[in-house]
Amino acid sequence: MGHMSINHIYRQFANAPDKVDITGAQMVLIMKLTGFCWNVYDGRLRQEDLADFQKERALPELPSLMDFAGYVLFFPSLFAGPSFDFVDYRRWIETTMFELPPGTDPKSAPRTRKQRKIPRSGAPATMKAVVGLIWIFLFLKFSAWYNTDLVIGNDYMKYGFLRRIWILEMLGFSTRMKYYGVWYLTEGACILTGLGYKGVDPKTGRVQWSRLENVNPWGIETAQNTRAYLENWNKNTNNWLRNYMYLRVTPKGKKPGFRASLATFATSAFWHGFYPGYYLSFVLAAFLQTVAKNFRRHVRPFFLTPDGQRPTKYKIYYDILSYLMTQAAFCFTTAPFVLLTLPSSLLVWSRVYYYAVIGTAVSMAFFASPAKPWLIKQLNARNRVAKAEQQQRQQAQQQQQQQQQQHQRQTLSRESTMEDPIMGGGLPSDPGQDLNDAVREIKEEVEARRQRGASVKMPTGNDMKAAVEDKLGRKM
Repeated sequence: MGHMSINHIYRQFANAPDKVDITGAQMVLIMKLTGFCWNVYDGRLRQEDLADFQKERALPELPSLMDFAGYVLFFPSLFAGPSFDFVDYRRWIETTMFELPPGTDPKSAPRTRKQRKIPRSGAPATMKAVVGLIWIFLFLKFSAWYNTDLVIGNDYMKYGFLRRIWILEMLGFSTRMKYYGVWYLTEGACILTGLGYKGVDPKTGRVQWSRLENVNPWGIETAQNTRAYLENWNKNTNNWLRNYMYLRVTPKGKKPGFRASLATFATSAFWHGFYPGYYLSFVLAAFLQTVAKNFRRHVRPFFLTPDGQRPTKYKIYYDILSYLMTQAAFCFTTAPFVLLTLPSSLLVWSRVYYYAVIGTAVSMAFFASPAKPWLIKQLNARNRVAKAEQQQRQQAQQQQQQQQQQHQRQTLSRESTMEDPIMGGGLPSDPGQDLNDAVREIKEEVEARRQRGASVKMPTGNDMKAAVEDKLGRKM
């Protein structure tokens, strides 16, 4: 870090863009070396004291000098990244990265070339390279229209306030295109070696090559909050800062807070160099992230159902407003990152009236005032009312179900005791069958008497009628 800092200072004072700059490669090297040191340190700790990520990355034993040199000087990501941990590199050289998970059908294994274990990666690598070249071409075009000379020059003030904000947004977008292009090219090189392999998607069965994905342009340009914006930008550097700075400065058993965010952004600025613009951007970004967390925790729930699972009909307006605010805040915040010098940064900020600084300060004051407890109180009251209404609806539904069940039981009881409405008059539903049964029983009784030797007198018509009526239990 010290040697890189000296080179950063030399680059800053030399201000010679035509000279070869090695600080980019050193920045990648710093990520690898510091991550490696933390992995070795974690390997000396007890397993019960480690988080899941630390257990996966810990190195109980030091690798060989050859493996360490190969990891540090891995050529496809040497100059511009992406960075990765030694565990990933070791799994790659040992080809254990490409083994199928236990229980997986061997037929679903990705295709390989001849006896190689590395799946075919030519097509995805080529696609990354083509997209990267397109981004670089767009950067060359857009940077001719939106550049630092435009926002610093006098012509910038000829535009209205909203137009000036739009120009800041396009300045940031044209600058990001350069990084999109470079990172797509380096990611494609890593995919070509096989190191970008991330397994097989269990749903689609397609090979995933996003292990070393460093940027998601769509996620950045459509981000509705600071978290989405930052998570999609320079992903591997964010992983390094989160795992080896943000979480490391947080005491065990506590959640990371503003201090952890500020320390992480300050480290990122120091890692980038010593231009004042870096520090203006990263410090303001730390405050923006805190403000965004407060809005997401205490304002956003009002646009969701009380259970937090479904959006209300007003959620679309919140999404649109949060998108506009996020993009406007970050185009202001990242302007010093592009301008670098303090006079230029403050000049451009003043030309848009420090709107993001003022908005951030007002928001911080708002959530530090009694307004925050009031929001929490209103949200809790809303949830209590919604919960009571939900309980009433559930009770009403239960009562309705009980009434329906009782009605069904009563209906079945009535149907079981009711006579056939068509026959009526107390007659059975099938009188012919009943009459046949009565005659059969009389014949069986007569036959039984004959077998016993008793004299049987044939009944008259009236006697037969009386016997049948006695069997049926009713008059005929």
